[in-house]
Amino acid sequence: MIRSWIAAITFGLMSVSYEHAYAKDLPDFTELAEKHGAEVVNISVTQSMHAEAAPFQGFPGMPDDDQMQEFFKRFGIPGFPGGPGGPGQPPADYKTQSLGSGFIISSDGYILTNAHVVNEADEVIVKLFDKREFKAKIIGADKRTDVALVKIEATGLPKATFGDPTKLKVGEWVAAIGSPFGLENTMTAGIVSAKGRALPQENFVPFIQTDVAINPGNSGGPLYNLAGEVVGINSQIYSRTGGSVGLSFAIPIDVAIDVSNQLKATGKITRGWLGIAIQEITKELAESFGMKNTNGALVAGVEKNGPADKGGLEPGDVIIKFDGKPIITSGDLPRAVGATKPGKIAAVEVMRKGSSKMLNIGIGEMPNEAVAEVAPGKPVPPKVEVNRLGLTLKEVTPQQRKKLGSKNGLVVIEAVGTVAQAGIRRGDVILGLNNTEVQSLEQFNKQVANFAAGKTIALLVLRGDATLYVPVKVPTSK
Repeated sequence: MIRSWIAAITFGLMSVSYEHAYAKDLPDFTELAEKHGAEVVNISVTQSMHAEAAPFQGFPGMPDDDQMQEFFKRFGIPGFPGGPGGPGQPPADYKTQSLGSGFIISSDGYILTNAHVVNEADEVIVKLFDKREFKAKIIGADKRTDVALVKIEATGLPKATFGDPTKLKVGEWVAAIGSPFGLENTMTAGIVSAKGRALPQENFVPFIQTDVAINPGNSGGPLYNLAGEVVGINSQIYSRTGGSVGLSFAIPIDVAIDVSNQLKATGKITRGWLGIAIQEITKELAESFGMKNTNGALVAGVEKNGPADKGGLEPGDVIIKFDGKPIITSGDLPRAVGATKPGKIAAVEVMRKGSSKMLNIGIGEMPNEAVAEVAPGKPVPPKVEVNRLGLTLKEVTPQQRKKLGSKNGLVVIEAVGTVAQAGIRRGDVILGLNNTEVQSLEQFNKQVANFAAGKTIALLVLRGDATLYVPVKVPTSK
């Protein structure tokens, strides 16, 4: 019995000691909340929508009775019985409201938030920590970085201080303040999960990934380090449910400040532009180009008469350094080029057919609209045999060649076996093999026949309006 008591007391003391030590290691966010909560604002956006008249189909399991219809009619829900645009009602405009967050960056009322928070807004209302409300003016918004700058007519406001996101370390504690689901000045905390994260269609922002709980309404709010400095703007989450699952992404504050300065000065963003399509270098592509590593950005396409074309860049070049900055991954290049002032002559180091080459390229200004689409057309399948790679090909027509900028190409009629597994599919247009442009079907098949079985080659493929290199391993037979 005595032994049991001693064991219990010893275990209890160990537990208390462990909990005390564990508690000492945890950060205290109370001071951060008290000192910096007033810098964060709630943003309410009103937008006009148009309801189209359409028959109401109902919902599975919803009672079809007079009480339910009266409910819809009373609350005026668009598109439903009794509501604007519902059965028996004419189409009508109606208002929608959405919520977001932001933070004050100057005492005279400039506020940073996300572009998607204020996009197409008819009215933006900013609510401060002290409950005062102001109608805000949108100074400018940049969809590519998802940063917007708004202004309210107020003075003497508490403003945020900025930290250096490049000094953040993975595992470091960070905190967010915002209005998730409209719950104002809510603080959540977590750690930095990764840095420099590239997301699809978001190659101008090296996102900070965290496991901080971010939910709808947090968008545009600040991400703080423990010193109370803003290091990012909470922008996106990855979720299959719409709620936080611990995958949140913030725009580094240095990127946001650069954008806001341009918006404040001119109301728009000016970015450098090369006029190329690039892709990541995989191990297989590196092997096909005879490279020792996967560093760099592979040039998959060059726009005719664009800055890169005039500067001598070619498809198949691997950009390893731009304006003195090493290019480790393909995502490094758009950020480096975008941050370069148009008109500047930039030194670009490339690997071309195994040798290093220096080019001096005049940087252009990124156009607002996408370039015109180049389509391969719909060729009639010819009566040709499957080549060694498992491809049935046809040379492009003169009309298609004109669309390709007078270049030759081979239209994929069918892809089977290894080449199909690599991702080549019907309708693709093959423009090159490794560093060599396609001249004819006969020349292409002769080149393929000379490769040793098991060797990885790279096919330059046009798919829609995008070009990319696809690594393909040469099979032992057809």
